[in-house]
Amino acid sequence: MKAVVLLSGGLDSATALAIARAEGFACHALSCRYGQRHRVELEAAAAVARSLGAIEHREVAVDLAGFGGSALTDAGIDVPEVPTSGIPVTYVPARNSVLLALALAWAETLDAEHIFIGVNAVDYSGYPDCRPEFIAAFEAMANLATKAGVEGQRLSIHAPLIDLGKDEIIRRGVGLGVDYALTVSCYQPTDQAEACGRCDSCRLRRAGFEAAGVPDPTRYVAGFAGPQSED
Repeated sequence: MKAVVLLSGGLDSATALAIARAEGFACHALSCRYGQRHRVELEAAAAVARSLGAIEHREVAVDLAGFGGSALTDAGIDVPEVPTSGIPVTYVPARNSVLLALALAWAETLDAEHIFIGVNAVDYSGYPDCRPEFIAAFEAMANLATKAGVEGQRLSIHAPLIDLGKDEIIRRGVGLGVDYALTVSCYQPTDQAEACGRCDSCRLRRAGFEAAGVPDPTRYVAGFAGPQSED
């Protein structure tokens, strides 16, 4: 069975790829250069794809930075380093809709009936396109909008992490051989893939390793020594 796996280079998508592989899928990994301010996550995605035995890894480009509106695509918007209320400015408008649409296009050309995405609705930043309702709605749309769907080749979108806590995700990934040292989750990493330790994604990742009882392999910027440095 063929599957397209969206691979950002972060912890969650790496785990989703490992799960797809463990379930017997021939995995075609897809990463997107969407105008994010840092390229190191794409380099991480390539390393993860090699490590986890993807059949193929492709990188495609879409310029979401042309619209801006997010701290991840607009250098004029600061990445928050303290918790905020509501949907944070790190939300990238329509990102998961665009990524799933690209995965859908590739899946049709591969004659693949499965797409995997590492979204999570438990330990996450409150993004609306990470919820089960969104995944279900996109799957329904995909089966209405494609030649394959209309002709009876039903396409399934898998979100195996959707209801797991970060610690559960990490334990699952460790059991499947994920090398989390290869992954980059930080919203503002250095060019050497060092994490800031303070953004929302870093906080969730660090808390997940702590709760899972797994040593955190993340390389942090000089001067960040962990939770005690935030006092």
